[in-house]
Amino acid sequence: MTKTTVTAFHFEPWSFVPNNPRLSALIYEGAFAADATDLAGIMEKRFQENGWPPQWRNGIYDFDHYHSQGHEVLGIAAGSARLLLGGDNGRELDVKAGDVLVLPAGTGHRRISQSDDFLVIGAYPPGQSGDIVREKASVVMAQRISVLSFPPRDPVVGEDGPLLRLWADVRVA
Repeated sequence: MTKTTVTAFHFEPWSFVPNNPRLSALIYEGAFAADATDLAGIMEKRFQENGWPPQWRNGIYDFDHYHSQGHEVLGIAAGSARLLLGGDNGRELDVKAGDVLVLPAGTGHRRISQSDDFLVIGAYPPGQSGDIVREKASVVMAQRISVLSFPPRDPVVGEDGPLLRLWADVRVA
């Protein structure tokens, strides 16, 4: 693995986006070597080994949305993009091949711009999914987000990964 910097961001609710009141979004800069042959396949294999079965290869929508039924890992397998996390009051960030984002359920996100070759690997913990939600969270939806099962392993590092340390104090049994 390459030298990785992990940054945590917590977002307050914004407009229809609940964000996650308990868990921070995590950005793993340089989690994978950007020049690796078949980076998409390498990411899929690592995510699978760490209990986050890959679900899709594509991009990131250009509209604000969040997921109520799953925590999401986004592996940047090619190209680069500028993203907005947390809604208009959130944070813009640039991502590039080799970076990984872990977005807890409820975290708003959208793509602002991208390179022509932008490719993302998306994965979720077992039994979770990436429903596309664009409306204000109901009380029932907010409750479902708050009790969503905790991932058993960090999607990049595994058992000793930063996700487990950074989310540990709010882990749901």
